[in-house]
Amino acid sequence: MGVITDNPDVWGEALLGTLILFFGGGVVALVVGIVVGAMRVSPIPVARAVGTIYVNTIRNTPLTLVFFAFAFALPPLLELRLTSDVSLTLAISALGLYTATYVAETIRSGINTVPVGQAEAARAMGLTFGQVMGLVVMPQAFRSVIPPMMSVFIALLKNTTVAAGFSVVNLGSARNYLSERGENQFLVIVWVMVIFVALVLLLSWLQRTLENRWRVAR
Repeated sequence: MGVITDNPDVWGEALLGTLILFFGGGVVALVVGIVVGAMRVSPIPVARAVGTIYVNTIRNTPLTLVFFAFAFALPPLLELRLTSDVSLTLAISALGLYTATYVAETIRSGINTVPVGQAEAARAMGLTFGQVMGLVVMPQAFRSVIPPMMSVFIALLKNTTVAAGFSVVNLGSARNYLSERGENQFLVIVWVMVIFVALVLLLSWLQRTLENRWRVAR
């Protein structure tokens, strides 16, 4: 425990960085993913094409390359100076936009589980496509995609460590900082693993809670 109790400042900052990346990236992924998922099933061909191109391009690009684009290609284009806050914002954007492709596909699979007749009945009542999706389809789709969606967010949590290679402080960078203080690097890695396991177990508990609550609601 000495590796933790002797360095609370490093562990606190690293954990906070991971949580900021996770929650920030999660919000971006949910917002963009829901929009792109709706575009993927839209009756408008252009919307479907844009959604398909976005998903297939980003999802098939390694996350490290996405980070490289945000860290080295985007700042010169936007004339940004890479401060710690800017790097954190870019890392959140990279994680969110990358994870959004998986959220979109998960949402799309959930939409496909809703009987077509319900959407047709809603349209026959005069509802627009946005109203059909927001009031009829999405509420049912979300219930059916809780397990796969939680798997997406668990992957997002683990992917936050990639940001360590781009000067963003998180649990993935704890080993570098603590090695400079003479701490055993293997023990640091073990404790990082333990923390990630605890966080994943917490997400799994949240998944079971949501499943049980919404199952009763049906």
